[in-house]
Amino acid sequence: MNKTEKAEMVEALSGDLAKSSNAILFAFAGLKVPEVTELRRQVRGTQSKYLVVKNTLALRATKGTALESVAEHFTGATAVAYNQSSPVALAKVLTTFAKANPNLVFKAAVIEGKAVAASEIKAIAEMPSREELVARLLFLMQSPLRRLVTVLNGPVRNLAGVMSQIADQKSKSGAAEAAPAN
Repeated sequence: MNKTEKAEMVEALSGDLAKSSNAILFAFAGLKVPEVTELRRQVRGTQSKYLVVKNTLALRATKGTALESVAEHFTGATAVAYNQSSPVALAKVLTTFAKANPNLVFKAAVIEGKAVAASEIKAIAEMPSREELVARLLFLMQSPLRRLVTVLNGPVRNLAGVMSQIADQKSKSGAAEAAPAN
């Protein structure tokens, strides 16, 4: 790889990393090719990117990006998985894969532009997704209104029940009066 190719690669990587607000760094030494291929497929499924890059090029590319705060973790064989949207989905995929493959070891992460320790990645993976949180919030916002409608409908429903019982009693008493006339 010559200097111009390296410069182009650093520029492209820097632009990509500047756009992404979430990234997870991990060591992958000891993983076999089929395992890495499966990991790449799963990471792509979360609309994320997976990249193995030389540490020297990564250090240059992280300058001026959110990943600069975790640059000291670019030692040894390091891979970066990053995206712009959902840190939870990416963390879930990687922690699930790490459970089955102990050779995948987390080094550090950047979540929403802030550095996070490797020990916290598992906690992030256990969080509900953004869509689940929005659904819960909407349920909680609708709950008081639903209860109010139920309370307001109560007297009308009770009145209808009473009227139905009166009608049943009158029909029974009318049938009882008609029976002795025979």
